[in-house]
Amino acid sequence: MRLYISCDMEGTAGVCSWFQCDPSNAHEYPIYRRYMSQEVRAAIDGARKGGANDIVINDSHWDMRNILWDELPADVLLISGGRKPLSMTQGLVAGFGGAFFTGYHARSGDQNGVLAHTYTGETIYNVRINGVACSEALLNAAMAGYYGIPLLLITGDRVVVDHVSEHMPWVKGVIVKDGIGHYATNSVTPQAAQAAIRDAATQAVRDASKAKPFTFEPPLTLEIDTTHAEQADFIELMPGYQRIAGRTVRFESSDYLSIFRAFVAAFRLGGAANARA
Repeated sequence: MRLYISCDMEGTAGVCSWFQCDPSNAHEYPIYRRYMSQEVRAAIDGARKGGANDIVINDSHWDMRNILWDELPADVLLISGGRKPLSMTQGLVAGFGGAFFTGYHARSGDQNGVLAHTYTGETIYNVRINGVACSEALLNAAMAGYYGIPLLLITGDRVVVDHVSEHMPWVKGVIVKDGIGHYATNSVTPQAAQAAIRDAATQAVRDASKAKPFTFEPPLTLEIDTTHAEQADFIELMPGYQRIAGRTVRFESSDYLSIFRAFVAAFRLGGAANARA
């Protein structure tokens, strides 16, 4: 099986502060960067035991230059670097037998979601596809589904694992921590998380035939609630977007790839509105 892994950091065991996953923090970030990398390695090792033999990893956190090369086996491919056109789903194309999402987190506004946000909390407050409130995991799983690829495994906090399980009950979930509000967590140790991820990854690959691609039924409607009204001011300038409320814009298409591209363009353009006039 050819396997795609999108790896984030806020859902890594023990992470409960932006300082721990901010590359500019010289003290804590290097420690938790390694834990993130080791969880990815655990997913790789487990997947291989289950039968995966061709693995592509997309570093999907912050500036997307986090994974430590010395934690990876020599024969995987790693997509690294910021400003990727398809962001957390870069490199996801037809031909993969399944996808893993590691280190994922709750969506913006979720209660007890550790460092909860949806792509960028500075710009995006809420995202809905056909009325369904979406986390990063749901948005990205639908990109996999667009190519007929099922999500097989998700790891992270309890809120995001439960959210994915609600929509994709076939997905193996590894809960590494419970949120205590936004900035605190009751977490297993990194070693325990890695062991659980390794075991779940093996089973996820072995059970891949039971999984289904996740899709939204067209016609598709994307609605974005921005954090501030000035961000919606910018986004509505893009062709195809409609302003339907002070902080809400809408984009419609029958094609999910177009929807996802419109979403990426929106949060990037909306970010430009954050600069003080």
